[in-house]
Amino acid sequence: MNSKIKDEATDKLFEAILTLKNVEECYAFFEDICTVNEIKALAQRLEVAKMLEEKMTYQEIQQETHASTATISRVNRCLSYGSDGYKLILERIGSKRTE
Repeated sequence: MNSKIKDEATDKLFEAILTLKNVEECYAFFEDICTVNEIKALAQRLEVAKMLEEKMTYQEIQQETHASTATISRVNRCLSYGSDGYKLILERIGSKRTE
């Protein structure tokens, strides 16, 4: 766990997110709490992580997502040395698709 972000306010934010029941509720909450660009950046990073896990090249990812090489590199670093959050989510959404 990253102690740099862990505090009471962040705990409350994550607890709030965990109460959301469906995609529509997520849209409503995230549209209120984030800017459109912030939401798009988060979505882009998740897509980049999925593509990196699929062994796509930086160039392929950049062409498809328009992510900068800095963003792709950062996501790749998280996949290799991070807290395994991307891997957890990709695993879960991957298994959800096969159900």
